[in-house]
Amino acid sequence: MANHQSDFDILISLAYIPGQFRWIAKKELFAIPVFGQAMKSAGYIEIDRQHHEKAMQSLDLAALRIREGKSVMTFPEGTRSRDGEIKAFKQGLFYLAIQSGVPIVPISIIGSGAIMPKRSLKVKPGKITLVIDEPISVKDYTLENRQELISRVRQVIMKNYDEYRNEDMAVIKDVQTEIKAAI
Repeated sequence: MANHQSDFDILISLAYIPGQFRWIAKKELFAIPVFGQAMKSAGYIEIDRQHHEKAMQSLDLAALRIREGKSVMTFPEGTRSRDGEIKAFKQGLFYLAIQSGVPIVPISIIGSGAIMPKRSLKVKPGKITLVIDEPISVKDYTLENRQELISRVRQVIMKNYDEYRNEDMAVIKDVQTEIKAAI
């Protein structure tokens, strides 16, 4: 599970997360000609966010795939952040993790929003940091206490996001100070 700021998050995840995985993606993406068919052929899992019952069926399918040994990648915010802040996490994906019984790997993506903001096709130069944290076991969680799991995963992602974002900002300030001192 990773935070989500940009369409570029998908590319960076595919390029740098080791191993094969399937995506859980909103059903609207599957309607895009060629792209949608490619997603279906690759085994990506369609989720209908407008219909709870269909969404739960999709999560059950994802749980089956996970139990068969497949990894599933998702963005628990459900959409890209427009302002760079990490949004609240949707509960359904944690239902999936608990039903599957497999650990959640928290991933923080820092910098992608500046490279390709939400609702933009323009890509700007920049730096992206990808932090893959330690897996979090779901064995002590149930559907009744999943809010604790949501909070734990979100806190890890936010901690790494804030730490690395602040580190990058410190480097930028140092560079600006050097430039001013050199002038």
